[in-house]
Parts: sequence; structure tokens; C-alpha cells
Amino acid sequence: QTVEAWTYNGVVPGPEIRATEGERVRINVTNKLPESTAVHWHGLYVPHNMDGVPFITQPPIKPGETFTYEFTLQDGNAGSHMYHSHHNAAFQVTSGLLGAFIVEPKDPSTRPAYDVEYTMILNDGPIGAYSLNGKTFPSTEPVVAKKGQTLLVRYMNEGLMIHPMHLHGMRQQVIAHDGWLLDVPYYCDTVNIAPGQRFDVLIEATEPGVWAYHCHILSHAESAHGMFGMVTVLIVEDDEAEASPEATPAS
Repeated sequence: QTVEAWTYNGVVPGPEIRATEGERVRINVTNKLPESTAVHWHGLYVPHNMDGVPFITQPPIKPGETFTYEFTLQDGNAGSHMYHSHHNAAFQVTSGLLGAFIVEPKDPSTRPAYDVEYTMILNDGPIGAYSLNGKTFPSTEPVVAKKGQTLLVRYMNEGLMIHPMHLHGMRQQVIAHDGWLLDVPYYCDTVNIAPGQRFDVLIEATEPGVWAYHCHILSHAESAHGMFGMVTVLIVEDDEAEASPEATPAS
């Protein structure tokens, strides 16, 4: 099934922007939509005239116009952030005008180590009611790690509703909230993510198998006909099991 979406560079979510503290970034936004728009850099500390809020920090970007955003990423602003429309946003953002903006720290040792990284953008609206990275189950991308690896998941809620993300089989360690490292990380199996919030979690891939991974507002994930919407799976691969003679069917 396909639906109409409004996009940055033709994809939903928009291209992931990744840069490091202290770097200067420049983004040229050309509006090819049938209405005005603007881009807000959610969680980033930018100059007032770069904040992307029409009638407060800039004029709307009218159809056919280009606006250039340029700013330096401040020290201390590392973490998981987002970008999205801030004009007719309830429609434009839920229609696909959203993306991840990851700011890497100058000193990587200030952040916990991990082996595999995955960004999960939550959304609800015209492009599929309840979606993960622009897709609804069964078209959602699985999260994959090998047994023994540490997985970093960056949750970003670009929707209009709260979405508690629940993982079967393994715990999640919440290490950062809205880009800020927590002084005291904590464990849970369900992370409640409100609109605009970002949470970083670490998952120790200890249990091989295919594990359900979904929003626990059940009407967002399951119906009488089975699972749909905000559902994916965590696949933990066990290389040792695959190599074991016991795992090979007899001929």
C-alpha cells in the first residue's frame, strides 16, 4: 500500500543530518509544496533568526522560495534531536515533514559505548495512522543485532500522541532524555514517549530470537486481524547456534 506524503528530499523520514559539536551547518530549503512552510531545529540551540517559526523568527517560506538556515552547533548540545515543519505543523509534520538531527560529541568517550545504532521516529497521522520511520507493520524495518552486542536506540516522537514503546524479552536502559545524559540511568521494558520527546536507550542483546517490539497503546498496534501500525521486531542473531551441528537439519 502507498500513500501520499510531503517529504524532505523525497523520503520519509527526511535525510538524517549528523554533525559534531562546534561544526557549522548550512541547510538550503526550497519550498515545492502548495503552501508555505518553515523548518524548526527541535532541541538545537540556534540563533533567534534560525529557529524556524513563521511570524516569530522569520517569514513563512512561500511556494517557490528558498530560505537558508546556517548555525554553529554549540558545545554541550550533543545528542538526539529532530527537525520538522513549524507551519501548519499538525498536518505538515504528520504528513512526513520530519527527520532526525544527531549531534555527535567532540569527545566520544563522554557517551556510553555501543555496537549497533538505530533511530526510531514515531509518528501518527495521514501517512499511515501509526508509523515507525514512515512505515506501518508489516512494512516496518526490523531492528537487528547479534547476540552479545549492545544496541543504541534513539526514540523520537514526531506525532500528536503519546507512544509507550515496549520491548519483549529484554530490558531497556534509558541513558538520555531530550539529548541530555541522565545522571542516573534506569531500566525498564516500556519507555513512554510524549510528542517532541527523545529518549536514548541501550539494549543488551542477550536473548536470541525474534522479539515483538511495539507501542503499548494496543489500538496503535493490534486489531482483530492481527498486528499493524507501530510494530516492529528485534532480531537477535546467534552465530554460535547457526554454526552448531545440532542446528543443522538432518538430510
